[in-house]
Amino acid sequence: MAIRQRKPTTPSQRHTALDDFADVTRHRPEPSLLEPIKKSGGRNNYGRVTARRQGGGNKRRFRTIDFRRDKDGVPAKVAAIEYDPNRTARIALLHYADGEKRYILAPRGLGVGQKVESGEKVEPNTGNCMPLANIPSGLPIHNIEVRPGRGAKLVRSAGLGATISAKEGDYAHIILPSGEVRKVHIRCRATIGQVSNLEHSSISLGKAGRHRWLGFRPCPRGVAQNPVSHPMGGGEGRSSGGRHPCSPWGKLSKGGKTRKRRNPTSSMIIRRRQKKSRR
Repeated sequence: MAIRQRKPTTPSQRHTALDDFADVTRHRPEPSLLEPIKKSGGRNNYGRVTARRQGGGNKRRFRTIDFRRDKDGVPAKVAAIEYDPNRTARIALLHYADGEKRYILAPRGLGVGQKVESGEKVEPNTGNCMPLANIPSGLPIHNIEVRPGRGAKLVRSAGLGATISAKEGDYAHIILPSGEVRKVHIRCRATIGQVSNLEHSSISLGKAGRHRWLGFRPCPRGVAQNPVSHPMGGGEGRSSGGRHPCSPWGKLSKGGKTRKRRNPTSSMIIRRRQKKSRR
């Protein structure tokens, strides 16, 4: 893909940098792999808002993605590379030899007409899926399972890639994009390659309206709110809040730990991710 700059004819167009969708080969999704999405507006089953700043946006349909890649021994041909409005990465439409069609996350460099396969005895080529025990160390991987057969949970966003640093016993040591080193069982599956759409982070929406089209509502600063709505609100004139930045419920928002102390997966973390230094 490439970033497309708009001519600065208006203040919003001056800062707009959008995707040109040059890598997309098909603009209509596969009808058999679509599901409706019911919008919640951030509300739970009681109608109460549990996730703020959500709502509106263009209507979408969900593309069913094959995160398990459990169709072993059946080769598939890449029929198209498509845009998915529900995720940052591109998706690839596979036509299997037995006639079935599935979507997968498109890795970088995967093109129309290429063959991909999944299983224990496949070649470690881009787009192929296999257990971690059969993947050579140092290759970029994505779409990683945490538990065998449960489907991929890690490294699924645009431009991400992980590597296997070592294998000890029943576990492989994986270096995640955040810098965290985690143990994953060698029977868990992963896909060879780096996730597509590398330049997604360079996109600039340019105006607030385009952000609303994506389903995001405005998020006012805490110091700009009333004291009844936020601990940092109120005061005569403009104030700095009078305390450390926090959430509306008083939880520290900069540097405060949110991970559960007794999380059962903590034993799988060998090295935690490092904080990014602020200049």
